[in-house]
Amino acid sequence: MNIMDFNVKKLAADAGTFLSRAVQFTEEKLGQAEKTEFDAHLENLLSKAECTKLWTEKIMRQTEVLLQPNPNARIEEFVYEKLDRKAPSRMNNPELLGQYMVDSGNEFGPGTAYGNALIKSGETQKRIGAADRELIQTAAINFLTPLRNFIEGDYKTITKERKLLQNKRLDLDAAKTRLKKAKAAEARAAQLNLSPPEENNVMIWAEEVSKSEQEVRIAQSEFDRQAEITRLLLEGISSTHAHHLRCLNDFVEAQMTYYAQCYQYMLDLQKQLGSFPSTALANHNQSSSTCVPSSSSTTPSTSVTASLSSISNSAASSTFVELKSSSGSRKARVLYDYDAANSSELSLLADEVITVYSIPGMDSDWLMGERGNQKGKVPITYLELLN
Repeated sequence: MNIMDFNVKKLAADAGTFLSRAVQFTEEKLGQAEKTEFDAHLENLLSKAECTKLWTEKIMRQTEVLLQPNPNARIEEFVYEKLDRKAPSRMNNPELLGQYMVDSGNEFGPGTAYGNALIKSGETQKRIGAADRELIQTAAINFLTPLRNFIEGDYKTITKERKLLQNKRLDLDAAKTRLKKAKAAEARAAQLNLSPPEENNVMIWAEEVSKSEQEVRIAQSEFDRQAEITRLLLEGISSTHAHHLRCLNDFVEAQMTYYAQCYQYMLDLQKQLGSFPSTALANHNQSSSTCVPSSSSTTPSTSVTASLSSISNSAASSTFVELKSSSGSRKARVLYDYDAANSSELSLLADEVITVYSIPGMDSDWLMGERGNQKGKVPITYLELLN
């Protein structure tokens, strides 16, 4: 029974405190009560902590998007993390592309130029996928985890203490309001006639003033103590920034390693594929079933330029020389598709027949081509003159 009485009294006291805080908060919002302001240093610390929390969340979320662009995969990883279970291992995008390339290369035949190139490209994509997986793991441990620990740990503690500080401030201001009202009532009672009933009222209000002053002193002490605790926690934000700086350096180093690996992998692949364009073009001359890559407006690599140059030398026969030295025109069959790089050139389709001729001052590797009302420069390496 005594325990029950104690619980009821505690519940009533807590309810009274909550009601007092609610009344004080409402009156402050309505401008009917004074509010104790935090000192400038504490306000700056609170603002710095809030700013740190805001930007840490944004950086953390965007880093997760950078490392895992697939939102469904991020949700799955989040669920497994909350369930304290390991997410199933799946191939990432570069690894999946690499597997497709390897499978298609084996299907087309490893002995063919295209099949061999697909297999080598697929193996490189897989290596890039492995590097991507390593980057995600390193970034998660060295960068994302410290940021998440701050949001879910340190800042939660700061928020809890800040809420306690707000409650202590409301208690202090409510006590000050009660003291102010008690003094006003005491002054009004003192102004009345000093008959015995009024003397009793003066004594009652004097006791109330004394009691209110004691409450203000206790509330002020608790407020100052909580303000100091909160201040000490907030001053740790500078240490948090220093720690996050070290984590950022680790993340940048991981990215640098990843991009350096990818660059080296692609550089090695480019060297391996260097001989493939000329092989493909040679196969085209032997079999019409072999695909020939069309020219594009982008700048070709050194190996492609070298292979086209060799074809140009063999194709520029005496027939072309005679045509360029004369003022006449000839019919020519287009060997491969060609996309014009600019408005001065003419796009071509394989096996179509066009009219070609030379004009003074034109480069030795080009002729003017006409197809109906369309005309423009065409490369002679894509043409076969007809009799």
